Amino acid sequence: MARANKSELRLDTPKGLRTSNIVGRKRNGRSNDRFGRLTESVARGMGTPWFLLGLSLFTIFWIAWNTLSPVNLRFDSIELGFIALTLVLSLQASYAAPLILLAQNRQDDRDRVQFEQDRQRAERNLADTEYLAREVVALRLGMKELASKDFLRAELRAMLDNLDQRDEQLRREREAARDRESRELESREREASPRTAPHEVDPFD
Repeated sequence: MARANKSELRLDTPKGLRTSNIVGRKRNGRSNDRFGRLTESVARGMGTPWFLLGLSLFTIFWIAWNTLSPVNLRFDSIELGFIALTLVLSLQASYAAPLILLAQNRQDDRDRVQFEQDRQRAERNLADTEYLAREVVALRLGMKELASKDFLRAELRAMLDNLDQRDEQLRREREAARDRESRELESREREASPRTAPHEVDPFD
């Protein structure tokens, strides 16, 4: 159970909230990190120009109301130096400082996680680069063992010469075969033709 709770923790959770986060999960199953996110959003709001403008307008309204309004409607005294306003501003400052520190701690944790992820990504990129470099070197070595262009041309020329010689030899053999066939045919025709008798003299001539 504890292992499962540890695996569910956010890495950007401030260190002070991680142990209380586990206890909060065991109590009601809800993450106390919501308070951290809420306070961080409030601290971010305090760092905007709109917050400074609103605080300035609030202070001006407070002073103007307790100075220009009727005495029975005033809730702070100008003779005492606006003690209530001082207390309100001190209370706001006392809450603002821890909220800003909490936001800074959470941002530091996020930066640490981001730095770790960047380091792991850089290590993976370096490993991939080294692998690709080794593959390129292996390909270059393999290319050196391959046949060159001139070698391929010489081999092709030799093959073409062999083919031409074979074609010439076949052509000569065919011509010789035709000559033999024609001579045999002529000899057969001579043997088959009747022999002509010698010229006889006509006795009545």
